Amino acid sequence: MSRAVARIRTSLLTTATAVTAALALAAPAVAAPAPLAPTPAASASPAGNPTRSAIDALVNTGGMPGVAAQTVDTSQGYARGWFGSAGVADTSTGRARTPQDHLRAGSITKTFVTVVLLQMEAEGKLSLDDTVERWLPGVVQGNGNDGSKMTVRQLLNHTSGIKDMVSTPEWHAYMNGPGFLDHRFETRTPRQIVDMALKYRPDFAPGTGWNYSNTNFVLAGMIIQKVDGKSYAAEAERRIIKRLGLTRTSFPGTNPKMPLPHAVGYSKLYATNPGPEVYDATEYNPAWSGATGEIISTTRDLNTFYSALLKGRLLPAAQQSELLTTVKTGTFFDYGLGLIVRPLSCGVKVYGHDGIVWGSLTSTATTADGKHTLTFHINGDWLEDQHLGLYQDVFEAEFCGKK
Repeated sequence: MSRAVARIRTSLLTTATAVTAALALAAPAVAAPAPLAPTPAASASPAGNPTRSAIDALVNTGGMPGVAAQTVDTSQGYARGWFGSAGVADTSTGRARTPQDHLRAGSITKTFVTVVLLQMEAEGKLSLDDTVERWLPGVVQGNGNDGSKMTVRQLLNHTSGIKDMVSTPEWHAYMNGPGFLDHRFETRTPRQIVDMALKYRPDFAPGTGWNYSNTNFVLAGMIIQKVDGKSYAAEAERRIIKRLGLTRTSFPGTNPKMPLPHAVGYSKLYATNPGPEVYDATEYNPAWSGATGEIISTTRDLNTFYSALLKGRLLPAAQQSELLTTVKTGTFFDYGLGLIVRPLSCGVKVYGHDGIVWGSLTSTATTADGKHTLTFHINGDWLEDQHLGLYQDVFEAEFCGKK
């Protein structure tokens, strides 16, 4: 893993949650996006908008293929918002990004899974303080791992200590660089993916530290299945997607295709020493991601979801309080239950999640009252160290008005 990739995965809290399997034939590299002329303000975003400038910079300075951003703000008692784009959806045709573009939202899936579990707790079907062993007997054992000593809550706030399967040599061999091209269409079961992590000792004893681990949410998805006999995807569709009318949001299962329209997902495949080659990573089997990063959505639907969540429309008060109870991470953000809490320079805190998978980087954030929400999506995954500040600048621009 390159230094740049390692840092962006940690900094953006998105550590490759989706990733997937096997082309029988190696995918051809596509043309690397050429440097683009400054993006004209050819979108619905108003001239001089700081967020407009911030997404332009991700393309013009950061070298990303394209960015789409959409906001909604009802804090003044009426709805206002805008959609803006920079760069392109497809470097071969020059097609622009649109509000209708579907996107792979990666680890944003974690918030959906968390809401399902919190609703189940409100219904008396489980407790967040139940042990993992209670629901998944014998699954988390060996090499110092013990499901009887970690709780469902610790899975959701990343304090379980279990190894992140994405950081293992096995994942690297299958999912990074040439491995991705060889395995992108294969299927792995949740148990097989968890077992990648269980080959290694935990990072720390449960409850004594914090480390972002995608393995936590693979287990969370397995628990949902055990509690209700239905998959996390079926429960999220019934409890959240249909309830909120998120008509462009779906869990694709093992289907590698993206619904139309969508941008091309450009990737350097998280190779250890990436060269200039850029690959089309749009299609892969989402089973590699599962409950940690499977979801497909749009900027509008994600705005609707996080706004409704922070407004208290999805959870009773007790579970809402649990959702928003944070732990320190030792980074620039705190973490609730499946939720990033990001403090900004102007004193505002925003609540949401980031998601990075092959060829796709998505973030949604909303204010504590759910009245001002932003989602933006980049159809490239190799933002370099020196440009990571451009990513944070989008939040600062939208919520603090800073250029």
